[in-house]
Amino acid sequence: MAASELYTKSARVWIPDAEEVWKSAELTKDYKNDDASLQLLLEDGANIEYKLDKKIKNLPYLRNPDILVGENDLTALSYLHEPAVLHNLKVRFIDSKLIYTYCGIVLVAINPYETLPIYGTDIINAYSGQNMGDMDPHIFAVAEEAYKQMARDERNQSIIVSGESGAGKTVSAKYAMRYFATVSGSASEANVEEKVLASNPIMEAIGNAKTTRNDNSSRFGKYIEIGFDSRYRIIGANMRTYLLEKSRVVFQADEERNYHIFYQLCASSHLPEFKALRLSSANDFLYTRQGRSPVIDGVDDTKELCTTRNAFTLLGINESYQMGLFQVLAAILHLGNVEIKDKDSDSSLIPPNNRHLTAFCELVGVTYQDMAQWLCHRKLKTATETYIKPLPRLQATNARDALSKHIYAKLFNWIVEHVNKALITNVKQHSFIGVLDIYGFETFEINSFEQFCINYANEKLQQQFNMHVFKLEQEEYMKEQIPWTLIDFYDNQPCINLIEAKMGILDLLDEECKMPKGSDDSWAQKLYNTHLKTCSLFEKPRMSNRAFIIQHFADKVEYQCEGFLEKNKDTVNEEQINVLKASKFDLLVELFQDELKATSPTGQVPGTGGRTRLSIKPGKSRETSSKEHKKTVGCQFRNSLQMLMETLNATTPHYVRCIKPNDFKLAFSFDPKRAVQQLRACGVLETIRISAAGFPSRWTYQEFFSRYRVLMKQKDVLPDKKLTCRNVLEKLVQDKDKYQFGKTKIFFRAGQVAYLEKLRADKLRVACIRIQKTIRCWLARKKYLRMRSAAITIQRFTRGYQARCLAKFLRRTQAATIIQKYQRMVVERKRYRQKQAAALAMQTILRAYLARQKYKALLREHKAVIIQKRIRGWLARCWYKRCLHSIVYLQCCIRRMKARRELKKLKIEARSVEHFKKLNKGMENKIMQLQRKVDDQHKENRVISEKLIGLETSYGAESERLRGELNRLRGVEEDAKNKANQVTSLLEELERLKRELTVTQQEKKTIEDWAQTYRDEMEKMVSELKDQNGLLKKDKDDLNRLIQEQSQQMTEKMARAITQETQQLVTDLNEERSRYQNLLTEHLRLEEKYDDLKEEIALSSNVSKPGHRRTDSTHSSNESEYTYNSEYTELEEGSRASEDVTRGIDTSLTLKLQKRLTELEQEKQSLRDELENKEEQFQRARARDDAEFKKARGAELEYESLKRQELESENKKLKHDLAEMRRSLLGDAATAAGAPGSPAYNVLLDQLNASCEELEVRKEEVLILRSQLVSQKEAMHHKDEKETMTEPSIFVEDVSKLKDADELKQAYIGLKDTNRLLEHQLQTQRRGYDNEVEALRGELQNVKEENNRQQQLLAQNLQLPPEARIEASLQHEITRLTNENLDLMEQLEKQDRTIRKLKKQLKVYSKRIGEMGAGQTEGQTSPGQMVEEPIHPVNIPRREKDFQGMLEYKKEDELKLVKNLILELKPRGVAVNLIPGLPAYILFMCLRHADYVNDDQKVRTLLTSTINSIKKILKKRGDDFETVSFWLANTCRFLHCLKQYSGDEAFMKHNTTRQNEHSLSNFDLAEYRQVISDLAIQIYQQLIKCMENILQPMIVSGMLEHETIQGVSGVKPTGLRKRTSSIADEGTYTLDSILRQLSTFHSIMCQHGTDPELIKQVVKQQFYIIGAVTLNNLLLRKDMCSWSKGMQIRYNVSQLEEWLRDKGLMTCGAKETLEPLIQAAQLLQVKKKTDEDAEAICSMCHALTTAQIVKVLNLYTPVNEFEERVSVAFIRTIQTRLRDRCESPQLLMDTKMIYPVTFPFNPSSLALETIQIPSSLNLGFLTRV
Repeated sequence: MAASELYTKSARVWIPDAEEVWKSAELTKDYKNDDASLQLLLEDGANIEYKLDKKIKNLPYLRNPDILVGENDLTALSYLHEPAVLHNLKVRFIDSKLIYTYCGIVLVAINPYETLPIYGTDIINAYSGQNMGDMDPHIFAVAEEAYKQMARDERNQSIIVSGESGAGKTVSAKYAMRYFATVSGSASEANVEEKVLASNPIMEAIGNAKTTRNDNSSRFGKYIEIGFDSRYRIIGANMRTYLLEKSRVVFQADEERNYHIFYQLCASSHLPEFKALRLSSANDFLYTRQGRSPVIDGVDDTKELCTTRNAFTLLGINESYQMGLFQVLAAILHLGNVEIKDKDSDSSLIPPNNRHLTAFCELVGVTYQDMAQWLCHRKLKTATETYIKPLPRLQATNARDALSKHIYAKLFNWIVEHVNKALITNVKQHSFIGVLDIYGFETFEINSFEQFCINYANEKLQQQFNMHVFKLEQEEYMKEQIPWTLIDFYDNQPCINLIEAKMGILDLLDEECKMPKGSDDSWAQKLYNTHLKTCSLFEKPRMSNRAFIIQHFADKVEYQCEGFLEKNKDTVNEEQINVLKASKFDLLVELFQDELKATSPTGQVPGTGGRTRLSIKPGKSRETSSKEHKKTVGCQFRNSLQMLMETLNATTPHYVRCIKPNDFKLAFSFDPKRAVQQLRACGVLETIRISAAGFPSRWTYQEFFSRYRVLMKQKDVLPDKKLTCRNVLEKLVQDKDKYQFGKTKIFFRAGQVAYLEKLRADKLRVACIRIQKTIRCWLARKKYLRMRSAAITIQRFTRGYQARCLAKFLRRTQAATIIQKYQRMVVERKRYRQKQAAALAMQTILRAYLARQKYKALLREHKAVIIQKRIRGWLARCWYKRCLHSIVYLQCCIRRMKARRELKKLKIEARSVEHFKKLNKGMENKIMQLQRKVDDQHKENRVISEKLIGLETSYGAESERLRGELNRLRGVEEDAKNKANQVTSLLEELERLKRELTVTQQEKKTIEDWAQTYRDEMEKMVSELKDQNGLLKKDKDDLNRLIQEQSQQMTEKMARAITQETQQLVTDLNEERSRYQNLLTEHLRLEEKYDDLKEEIALSSNVSKPGHRRTDSTHSSNESEYTYNSEYTELEEGSRASEDVTRGIDTSLTLKLQKRLTELEQEKQSLRDELENKEEQFQRARARDDAEFKKARGAELEYESLKRQELESENKKLKHDLAEMRRSLLGDAATAAGAPGSPAYNVLLDQLNASCEELEVRKEEVLILRSQLVSQKEAMHHKDEKETMTEPSIFVEDVSKLKDADELKQAYIGLKDTNRLLEHQLQTQRRGYDNEVEALRGELQNVKEENNRQQQLLAQNLQLPPEARIEASLQHEITRLTNENLDLMEQLEKQDRTIRKLKKQLKVYSKRIGEMGAGQTEGQTSPGQMVEEPIHPVNIPRREKDFQGMLEYKKEDELKLVKNLILELKPRGVAVNLIPGLPAYILFMCLRHADYVNDDQKVRTLLTSTINSIKKILKKRGDDFETVSFWLANTCRFLHCLKQYSGDEAFMKHNTTRQNEHSLSNFDLAEYRQVISDLAIQIYQQLIKCMENILQPMIVSGMLEHETIQGVSGVKPTGLRKRTSSIADEGTYTLDSILRQLSTFHSIMCQHGTDPELIKQVVKQQFYIIGAVTLNNLLLRKDMCSWSKGMQIRYNVSQLEEWLRDKGLMTCGAKETLEPLIQAAQLLQVKKKTDEDAEAICSMCHALTTAQIVKVLNLYTPVNEFEERVSVAFIRTIQTRLRDRCESPQLLMDTKMIYPVTFPFNPSSLALETIQIPSSLNLGFLTRV
């Protein structure tokens, strides 16, 4: 394709830029081949001229179409070059907040410097089992690919994580290991993943440090092998470390720190256990203060040390070892502070009593003198003698630092070795996955030996990476049969040879180290002499003779030679080592002792630091320490690197390249310079270059056809899509070298996809223009016609308006004349009437005035007469009253005086004796008589005397009162005298008052005038007050109305609050139920694990089991629930043997399981209590609501309560009267016991007689029945006829004497039987009708399903070509006929079985008829007996045998019952042929009989066997939905039967009388009901799990990937990681597959008789799983977030809702579970531009979390160029508006969440006595009772 076709006007290109590396620009004119420059327009509006080199034609890179920007895989880009890669990463990182991107086989991970919610367990579950290209890029996708390939290919895997310091390598490796542990699970109880993660704090503390680029930089490399067993579960791990930076122990650059552990110890020096270490601040030690940055912001070193110590403890390093490690570390710090001074120019010394050296010696347990000597001296050995040579101060200081580094390296090795011991297990390793966390390419201003080794390692890794990429490309081409042409790629083998080959840099370095006087300068000269002229990759700096430059694959690096020899030698004074080996400190001796090396599971040994361990064979000892010291670091590193490369080459590698976006650790900030530098260094661009050199873009034929169908004409479309694509592509692209046709894919050169996209966009644009043209023409014509019609209408109405105006004017003129005439007449009449009215008014006023004046004068005279009359009368009455009072008073005084004189005279006569005798003459005799009676009444006198005393007291009080009254009367007398004197003065006063009266009358007149004025004012005031009162009333009404409204609002508010509280309580209750049911699930899992372990133990042990014993029947129901065995357990001997084996295998594991089981039981009990508390709270809340409701009906309730109180009082009164009557009867009976004719006696006697008669009647009936039975029995055995007939004759006479009541009773019994028979017939007819209706419904449903299937097949056939259509129709017809044939065969088999059954019954009946005929002939042989002594029939109706709904079985048949009814029962036959829940009914009827006979042992063993058998069958066939559904329905029915017949009134409301008679009578099985309820919960969860396993593969394909509406969504270009095609291929699941599966689930549960409410809960859970899985995949797949996919999802959801509507399940809450998915689909389709759109989104997406909304907006990807991306500003607006939402930050929905299940009580109307047991169940040993 010519450049002129691509570089046209408006084409966008990339040009280099100093700041942004690459800048986008647009061509302002077309490019021609002769042009020397390009005219470009930058994005900021500036115009520039881009110069071109005429020789090489350096045209700028073309920019990809916007539709390809932001792709998951960089290889999907049409133009593959550096600016396209950089821009794609930037868009994904900055705009979409996506940190992972594929680049072929490499995962590029950019450090966000922010915690993201994308690493939870829900994300792990979402990626588990998915293909690598089916989900968005993620570290979990790489881990899943490695895990899957390990299991599929039986090949070990490696994940190579590399990058700069601070790029996130360690975190990525950590997440990869977490994924393996979560997906695979641990094979042992001690989780290896937790231990590996627990080793991270330890390794970070001793191997990480702060650098200028990273606060937690790993200063060593590590390779962790995670081992798996044959079932691919983690069994162990092993860690290898590489190149520990020991120099950091003794030196740190500015703004850097030593290893974290030193600062942690210094920060914790105040702790009591660290006092002995003599530590202080980090600034007090040389080794920790050189970087002048002892503190990291946001890091608490004290807390970090606690974390480190906890990790040590978890890995089995006890407290004493930990303190020993800290002691060695503290000794290193003190050793660094030992000051060495010059003694002279060639020697040095340490001042005596140096406190730091003293502390060092005490901490490591060595002598002060030995260490002080050998720090300043060294021993030289020759062939004959040994010399001790003093060291200068500088050499002594270097020797001290070398010793510190060596001790730290040994300590590092020891810790790594013990971590590996903690991670290793004894289980045989089947395979492993290695995770390599190694340093990336480094280049600094000063590069030394460490950077040289790091870059050397990266050269080796890059070579391996290049070879692997090249190999994959070659395999892809060969698989597709594409001609393979050699691709030129960068080979860094020359650089590796420069470093490691013979006479290479490392060889020369080792050789110089062996020289006695070797130096860095001499080594540099050797390098110059050897490689400067022979190798182009080696250069010499211009301004330095002590440095060299190597051209690495990423960049040129200048290395300073200073320190190379010293670091390579890593020499330590042997005498210092010997002093340490002689230490009294055991741990230090252990660090330096010689040990055999432990091999890793792969046969390789972990290498650590500079002392990397070498792989050796077991049994051979390693070299001596002296020889080890002579081995150089470079040699060790080269060997360990070689072993690492061998390991990686033996595995399948997976690459993760970590990128550091900026140097300032800013969240989501992208520095293009730093990013490009790292992309070049990590090999990503090399991968791009290799891909671009061949055919980077690859499409399947189906994808190409679907995407570019618009470029084809109808005649070009052939049935063979491969041929169609070939023909079309040859027409579109003339150059055949730009593409190649493979077996399944089309391969394109770089840029061809962009060209095809341009053609497609142009075609669509032309089509759009044509559509716009046609629509605009139609709109313009429509507008013209509308305007013409409007003009005609306007003209018509205008003319009509003008005519109407003329007519109106004429009418108005005539009307005006008439109006003027009448107006003038009215005015004159009005004037006359005004004058007449004025005259009349004046006359009226004048006459009224005169009349009022006359009336007032008459009124005044009349009132004056009345006043005079009243005053005179009052004066006369006053005078009369005074006179009368005076006369009465005088009379009283005179009468009092006479009375006093008479009283005085009587007192004198009373005192004389003579008078006394005169009065008492004749009384002496009476006194004598009375005297005689005094003695008799002496006792009575005492009582009377007391009464007299009381009377005397009252008399005294009365006398006192009379005296007071007398004194008062005397005072009144004196007052009367005084008032008599006042009469005269009163008369004078009367005269004075008369005078005043006249004055008063005058004043009265004045007052009356004032009163009139006042009255007028008051009337006016009253009127004003009335107005104010009206206003106040109005205000009052308003206030009352407002109060009522407020009260109504308060009531509503309270009602809402109560509703919310109730909802909260319901939510809490559901949460508690969910927690309880989750614990049941965990318990079931542990139970299964325990059973598996027990089976393994049983298999591993060959101990025979001699017998069994029964489980103790006294076990509680809860124990029977949690028992792991069946009802029979082993004998003690077998138990002891198995215990020995168990103890031999893993005792700790069993103890942990038992402990975990106990904890779960306790937690279950606590949750059950908490659940009960929640239910009580719910009941209390409901009671509180009822109280509020009762309070609103207060008046009515008070009336009812008063009425009830009256009734209660009346009832009490009646009871009281009844009790009184009884007492009176008892009293009368007691008093009149001798009088038999008393009424009470007669009543009691009548009652007693009636009772006796009733008792006699009952006895006679019993005797009659017994005699009848005896007579019948005797008649059958042909005994003596005479004896037989005597007793019946007697009883017949008795029966004839029965009263009418007995006859009525017999008639009632007959009527009752008749009613029962009719009721039975009615129920039978009703059941038959219900069965017919159900069958008709089933047939109707089948017809509907068949119709739908036919329509779907017809729609699919119409889309197929004619030949395929005929073939499909034939295939469908064959399938239909086959199904019909199978159905007919099943019906034929059923009929055969029915015929055989009827034949058997016929034989039985014929045999019985024969026997009956023989009996009749025998009965006819002696007819004379019947004539002689006829048998009189008894008048008692005979009944057939009445069954009680119980089944009897023998105890030894219990195992057979469980086996036939549970273990070997096939659900399909039971569901189709028998009544639903039949096994449950049979088990309950057996249980009823055990309860009836009061057999406790039988009840418990039956229940225990039933529960354990159901568990066993579910464990065996738990993956069969039909089996699990069947036993869920039967378990629920069994639970309902236990409730229905428990005797509890709450469960007996809906029972019939007969059913209530069948209630359990002897046992309370409430505990077993709880156990069976828990079992039902477990079965329900098993059902959901089974259903989820069936639906899971269908959901994503059917709901997201399949195009239900064909042609709506297009297929975008994809990269190397091909996604699942959305085009329906054979075998892929569609929405119809999901709907068919849901219908199958529903029909199976209905056939099994599952409760309707339980079916609703199952359907709700199904729809939740569908919605959650679909939404989670939508959130993790960028290619699914488009407008067209939103339409597809909404259509699919509508189909699911239609299914709910067809099944009548719209009210089950399933639709609400799809609300998040519906809102996500709506979010994909709504406008996303303005603030109004943001507000609409926030109000619409209430079921989505903020994280989910933002994620969807970030992932939104246009499929066509006409769609627009969501701007970053709009997303920030959404985040701002949703900031106040209180919700969890979780991104994905929990697909494992199961709604808490409830089992609403559903009583059965089926009568137990009517149940028949079919013979097919093989339960003939059961007997109906």
